Amino acid sequence: MFHYEDGLMLTRPRLAVDFRRRQPRGFISHAHMDHMARHELALATPETAALYRHRLGKGRTDARLRVREMPYGRAIDFGAARLTALPAGHCLGSAMLLAEVDGQRLLYTGDFKLGPSLTSAEADPPPADLLVMESTFGRPRYRLPPRAEVVERLIALVRQTLAEGKTPVVHAYALGKSQEVTKLLTTAGVPVVQHPAVFAISEVYAACGVELATGPAGVGPYTGTPPAGHAVVTLPRSQKRFRLSGLGPAVSIAVTGWAIDRRAHARLGVDHALPLSDHADFDQLLELVERVQPKTVYCTHGPAEFVEHLCGAGHDARPLAPDAQRRLF
Repeated sequence: MFHYEDGLMLTRPRLAVDFRRRQPRGFISHAHMDHMARHELALATPETAALYRHRLGKGRTDARLRVREMPYGRAIDFGAARLTALPAGHCLGSAMLLAEVDGQRLLYTGDFKLGPSLTSAEADPPPADLLVMESTFGRPRYRLPPRAEVVERLIALVRQTLAEGKTPVVHAYALGKSQEVTKLLTTAGVPVVQHPAVFAISEVYAACGVELATGPAGVGPYTGTPPAGHAVVTLPRSQKRFRLSGLGPAVSIAVTGWAIDRRAHARLGVDHALPLSDHADFDQLLELVERVQPKTVYCTHGPAEFVEHLCGAGHDARPLAPDAQRRLF
C-alpha cells in the first residue's frame, strides 16, 4: 500500500506524503516548512492551501501553485485510492490522511494533537488497518500538564508582567503556536501585537474565518513600540528575525512542549518556559493507538523507545525508516 522513498509514498496512486522535495503529486498535511514543497500538484485542506500559497508563493491566488483542495471529511477518488482529510489538531488546516485501497485503510497522522484548540479543528482519528504516526514526544517523561493549567499559568504570568510595568514577550512559531497563544490572550482580555511575520500569517487565518481578536482585546502588527497593556508575540529566539527593537523592560516567555525538560528556559534563552504544545504528548500518542486499533503501527519523527514501548504493550510496531521500508506494504 505504501513504500519509502526518503519519505512516505502511497504506492498505487503514486502520491508523496509530506515530502520536502518537489514531486509530481504531493499531499501536504499542514503548512510548516518541514512538511511541504512546491509540488506540481498539491493536495491539501483549503486552509493549508491558503497558508501554502502564502508561504511558498506570492499570495493565496498564486496560480503557479496548483492545489486540489480537500475539505475535512469529504472523500475524493485519486487514482486507485479513496482519500479523506481529517482534522489533526496541530494548527489551522492540519490534516490526517485516510487512504483506502482495495478494502485496506491506512491512516497517516502527520503532526497531531488530541484535545481542544482555539484555532484548529479537534482531531477525531478513525479506525484503520495501518497507522503511520508522528511520535515526537515518544518518551514517558513527556507527559505534559493539563492544558488548562498551562494556559492559566501563561495568563497569570502575562498579567503579572504587565502589572509590573514590563512587556510580556511570548516566543512561538510563526504559524500555529503564535495564533493559538494570541487567541488565548485576547480571550482573557489581553490585547496583542505581533511580529510582522507572525501578523502576516494571522491575516491568512482571518481570511480563513479564524479571528484572533476577542471583544475589546485587539491584535495588530508590532510597529516599533509596545502599546501600554499589550503582550508581544514574536518568533522563537532560534530564528534570526526574532528581535524587535524598542521593547523596553521585558519578560520573555517560550511556549513549547520541550519546556517539560528541566532548565528548558536557560536552553531557550528566555525568562520562563511553559509546556504548551501543539504535538501529542506521550499519553496522547498511546491514546491514538488505542482509538485507531491498527493491525500494524509505523512510527516516525520520534525516539526508537516508543516503538519498543508499543511492542511491549502487544502492538505490532515498527520504525518508519529507510532500512525498514525497502519493500512494499
